[in-house]
Amino acid sequence: MDHKHFSRRTMLKASVALGAATCFAQPLKAAAPPPSAVTPALIVAATKEGKASFYTALELNVSERLARAFETKYPGIAVRVERSGAERVFQRIAQEQASNINAVDVVCSTDPSHFIDWDSKNWVEPYVTEDMAKHFPAGQRDPDGKHATLCAWLEVIGYNTNLVKAEDAPKSYADLLDPKWLGKMCKGHPGYSGAILTNTYLWVREFGWGYLERLAQQKVMQLQSAADPSKKIAIGERAVMADGNDYSLEVAKLNNQPVEVVHPAEGSPVIPVPSGIFRSAPNPNAARLFQSFLFSVEAQQIFIDVFAHRSFHALAKEKPGRAPMSSFKLLQADPKLVLAQSDELKTRYSKIFGV
Repeated sequence: MDHKHFSRRTMLKASVALGAATCFAQPLKAAAPPPSAVTPALIVAATKEGKASFYTALELNVSERLARAFETKYPGIAVRVERSGAERVFQRIAQEQASNINAVDVVCSTDPSHFIDWDSKNWVEPYVTEDMAKHFPAGQRDPDGKHATLCAWLEVIGYNTNLVKAEDAPKSYADLLDPKWLGKMCKGHPGYSGAILTNTYLWVREFGWGYLERLAQQKVMQLQSAADPSKKIAIGERAVMADGNDYSLEVAKLNNQPVEVVHPAEGSPVIPVPSGIFRSAPNPNAARLFQSFLFSVEAQQIFIDVFAHRSFHALAKEKPGRAPMSSFKLLQADPKLVLAQSDELKTRYSKIFGV
């Protein structure tokens, strides 16, 4: 590693103390509203609106599954899923708001810093569901009640078990610089994926830009979503993924695809996915009902059982035998710093990798 970055890294770590489960620690500006129950009156009002829009950075199959489960539970309310990478969702919402287009009801992002930006513009409506209040840790709820962690996952290294032996697989981010991986790796792009933006921020914080410059010399295939690298290694188009979602690999393994997860020795980046409601929501009642559903144990169990995501709901049951997040060395980002450095991270990364 580039030792000239160590002092900077040490100072930053000392100035940014992140708790193991605290993703939204911010100065308290206003008390969160009391928890809101799902009442017959809310269901009637939401059904009268008849629709809700869900802007989401979750994978399309995840978002659609949740939307269809909600529609089954509440017939007469259709959920329109608007899915893209978190950074694209962020850009779209900014453009719509600038044009006074009120289209988003509920939004979730894989880049928690987006909610800091939206909150600063007073775009997010405080709304606390009963499940949030009763069953989610305080560290996973915004103090003002404007968002909470819908789900989470880890960014990891992965490899194709047909192409790479376990003893030869990279065990750390440092190992990815080994010349034997030249032209054999793939990864996501921070200009598209919020998860990869957070991952990039953490790499720069931990190792400095010099690490990415050396990684770029490895001729790494650049993809978009953090879910794309696992697909490339599963089909053998690349042997190793330098970053990507752990859940994608877990699901692939369940489907007997030749992939394996590596939790890097330096630590696995944590990706929290906050969700909230916009003040300008065109269907405010349907938005509240859908947000309540997303944080219910029913929906949270879908995240776990079907898509191998992590849930902070106290009543949700993890799959038997799956190691909890707390068992791994974790790297966590301060969303405020990610937001402050977002443009620089994207621009410099694109210049380094030529994409």
